[in-house]
Amino acid sequence: MTDSPRRSIVKALTWQAMGLLVMTAISWLVTGSVSAGGAIAVLGAATGLVTYVLHERFWARIGWGRVSE
Repeated sequence: MTDSPRRSIVKALTWQAMGLLVMTAISWLVTGSVSAGGAIAVLGAATGLVTYVLHERFWARIGWGRVSE
């Protein structure tokens, strides 16, 4: 069973939203600047979103390790 492209995108969006909040907080603590922390987090989220979707679609094509229910 494979995920649809839409499901992969929704999973990526929810994951990245959570990561965006965490990365903003961490970057803010490290830099002392909310705007710098936010910029770092947004760049990380955009990169992570694209790579996550590509990773999910790649693994959707591989049958290794799947079991039938």
